[in-house]
Amino acid sequence: MGLKATLGLTLFAAVLAGATPPILASSWSEAVNPTAGPAQPIGGPANGCIAGAKALPLDGPGYEAIRVSRRRYFGHPGTVAFVERLGRQAKAEGLQTFYVGDMSQPRGGPMSNGHGSHQTGLDVDIWFNLDPKPQLKPVAREDVPLPSMLRLDKQEPDPTRFGAAQIRLLKLAAADPAVDRIFINPALKRALCVSEPNRAWLHRLRPWWGHDEHFHVRLACPPGAASCVSQAPVPPGDGCDASLAWWFEPKPAAPVPAPSTPAKPKARPPLPQACKALEAERS
Repeated sequence: MGLKATLGLTLFAAVLAGATPPILASSWSEAVNPTAGPAQPIGGPANGCIAGAKALPLDGPGYEAIRVSRRRYFGHPGTVAFVERLGRQAKAEGLQTFYVGDMSQPRGGPMSNGHGSHQTGLDVDIWFNLDPKPQLKPVAREDVPLPSMLRLDKQEPDPTRFGAAQIRLLKLAAADPAVDRIFINPALKRALCVSEPNRAWLHRLRPWWGHDEHFHVRLACPPGAASCVSQAPVPPGDGCDASLAWWFEPKPAAPVPAPSTPAKPKARPPLPQACKALEAERS
């Protein structure tokens, strides 16, 4: 077993035991602890970090955190409060427990895989699976059923999986005043544009690739967060227009580069200076 695998298992065992292991390296994905001090999102969702993050309790009314070995269950206190609030609301309405996926790393920043965003502690993935489920120990949550909500052709929702409960959970999330936008699969958005008699709440639902197994909630920059960079505002209207139709139009094939001119890897923009200081700090 390699060094990284050994360290990963050691960290996971420490998490399950309630211990707080020391930082092992300066890379964002290996940071174990948030920094001390007040919570402060720095930069934007795809190029930033967070100081003073808070860990989401792995269990709460209406929700369970999954894949906890990744240590991506940290976020701004407002994000933690949002998840707990959504869980309580869902439980009060008789919905089954939902799974909470990735939020951010202890200090945010770029992840080694899976996401280009989730860097400032203001993003959280909520899984659509609302089947009855037992409460699991964290170690049993690494591989849980996470079915797609779409038919095999990926063009329409599967009515046996995506129904009134999933729509109600989406409505509860979209109604929360802290939410800036919610990313869902274009086919799910299109179906809601057809089925919903009142489409005003669809304003915050934005189509994006994938997102057929979960929806991705992004909170607005909290008041007073001077270093937080907001995303461009969501366009007015319900989004059931040409901007949604675009996702279903045939796309031209990308040109194939000549063998003599291999594609250059895209350079990642430099993180804000405050993030560099945060990365170097030990706890």
